[in-house]
Amino acid sequence: MPLKLSLKPGEKFVLNGAVVENGDRRATLVLQNKASVLREKDIMHEHEVDTPAKRIYFPVMMMYLSSTSQDGLYDEFVLRMTEFMNAVGSSDVLSECVAVSREVMAGEFYKALLRCRKLIQYEAKLLAGSDEA
Repeated sequence: MPLKLSLKPGEKFVLNGAVVENGDRRATLVLQNKASVLREKDIMHEHEVDTPAKRIYFPVMMMYLSSTSQDGLYDEFVLRMTEFMNAVGSSDVLSECVAVSREVMAGEFYKALLRCRKLIQYEAKLLAGSDEA
């Protein structure tokens, strides 16, 4: 199934490791085959990795963008996920952690990234002192 990307003027994205920037007009791209695509808003830079949930997101993102298997990234993911799960008390969040781990093991890195976003949101609410976390 093709992937349709609607891009704003000047919007950047990563396509199979290459950074691509849209021109000065809105554009639509249709990718006909499987490719690693990540929009600029979903790209986390190393200096932004400042919370436990982001320490999970980052190695998953790097595995998704990498064309080769990097055991160090997987090991980092396992370490950070274990630390996070040991600190979390919510069964719903633990279920999300297990789902992220399953997707990473299956090589479904993009799906794992979407779930990691939920962990980051949970963590942000918790750090903000929200009762809804």
